[in-house]
Formats: sequence, structure tokens, C-alpha cells
Amino acid sequence: MAYPTDASALTSPIRSFIQSIHSEFIALDNLVRTDFATHFAAAVAAHRGSAFLEGDTLNALTMHTDGRISVTWAPFDHIFTDARLVVVGITPGRQQAENALAAFKQAIAAGASPAEASRRAKYVGAFSGPIRNNLAAMLDRIGVQSLLGVRSGADLFSPGPELVHFTSALRHPVLVNGKDYNGTPDMLGTPALRQQIETHLAEEARALPSALWLPLGPKPVPAVRHLATRGLIDPERILEGLPHPSGANGERVAYFLGRKERAELSTKTRPEPLDEARERLTAQITRLRLAA
Repeated sequence: MAYPTDASALTSPIRSFIQSIHSEFIALDNLVRTDFATHFAAAVAAHRGSAFLEGDTLNALTMHTDGRISVTWAPFDHIFTDARLVVVGITPGRQQAENALAAFKQAIAAGASPAEASRRAKYVGAFSGPIRNNLAAMLDRIGVQSLLGVRSGADLFSPGPELVHFTSALRHPVLVNGKDYNGTPDMLGTPALRQQIETHLAEEARALPSALWLPLGPKPVPAVRHLATRGLIDPERILEGLPHPSGANGERVAYFLGRKERAELSTKTRPEPLDEARERLTAQITRLRLAA
């Protein structure tokens, strides 16, 4: 763990915040259930300017730095404990973190507690529009709606009950050489990243033992499997193989849903893995439904 040590040039509120961290010898990477929202609220409230993840505020929010890898706090700690489905990405990107931090600051300024501000910020940047529609349609295609007792996958995203919990294998944003982490270096082979999985993601697994776990794309899969080997997630409740619902993946999504014929596919799309995933996931949902 390394913290910023030269606070001489910082603005007064942020300088005071960083100095308080040093004086109290707080080892953030050893705290699993720390109230991070309360801990970092002062730094976020003191921020002036547009981007949070630069300059003084970035220093104040940095939880870990080790060579080219840095881990930064952003308000993604809230867990929707009533969720029936956990959607797992790789790590929040810079823009997603900026949006969440802005929402967190706005909520604090409006008088919300840090915990409530964190809950509100969790909604910001969650999938919407075509991405959400694609995800809901694919969940319907494999029968998730019948297992969870809703009319369609779209109902999981409706306002009201918090039935979907959005998270990441690496909950707190990871930057490599200042850029969004893309899977390199290996998250399980890098101690600072593996620790996030074995603390924060493990905390979510303990809080959501009956939920379905949906890794988006192949990169979060090793983290979810790792927790399964530790007995924290039922392997039968991990839904691997859905195409990522992003618009850039539109052809694969369309084929998975039966909206595009095999003969119409471009050479970039291999139909066999998609056919296998569709059949395997449909059978998996059927087994879960019969066992319920």
C-alpha cells in the first residue's frame, strides 16, 4: 500500500483529509466492511472542478497504488440484498466512476447520509436503453423469467424492488497506467486485484446466496468461479456464456436470440459457441426451476 505523501500544494479541505488518513495510519486494503462512503465523503464534497479522477481528488480517493496499477474509490459499495440476479462486469470504467461520484456528491449536498448517497449513486451508469433491452431479451430466451417468477426479464429492471444487483469482479475502479483496466494483468495473479475479489466480491456473494450470477463476457468469469471454488457461490447458479449485451456485439446478440439466421452471419461471428451456450443455459435454468 502506498499513499500520496506530498500534501504541501493541495487545497486546504483535501490536504486536511489526506493528512488525517496518514495520521491515523489507516490501512484501507485490510478493511473488508469499512464504511468507505463515510470515509471518503469529505474528499468528494471538497472536490471542485469537473473530473474527480485527476489531481488532488484522485490522490485523496486512491486506495492502493503499486507501480502501474492503482485502485480508486468510487461509490459502488451498496449491495441490493433483495436482488435475484447479480450482473458482474470486470471493473467500473473511468466514466462510470465519474458519473457515480458526481451523483454521490450531489446527494451529499442535498443532505443525504453517505450510505444513502452511495445507494443512489449505485443506480447511476447502470445499464439502460439497448443494452438493458438486449440483456432482458437474452434472459427471456433461456427462461430466467420463469425461474424467478416474473413476466419477463424486463421486469427485473423495473423501478421499485431492487431485483438486480450490478457489480464488478473488481468493485473499485482499477487503472493501469492511468487507463481503464481491461483484464491485464491477470486479476487472480495480482495480489491487489485478487484481494478485491476475496473481500468485496466475496462480501456480495455472502449477502446474495440465492441469486443467479451473470458474468458479462469472459473476463469476469474467473473471479466468479474463484468464489465458487471457495464455497461462496453455487456453480449451478452461474450463468456463463451469454453474449455481452452491448451494441457493439449486436450480431452475436441477434443470432443468440434467433433474430438472425446462421447464413446471414458475418465471418466475425462463430455460431457454434453461441448455439452451445444457448442450449446449455436453457438446460441449466430448467434444472434450477425443477429443483426449486
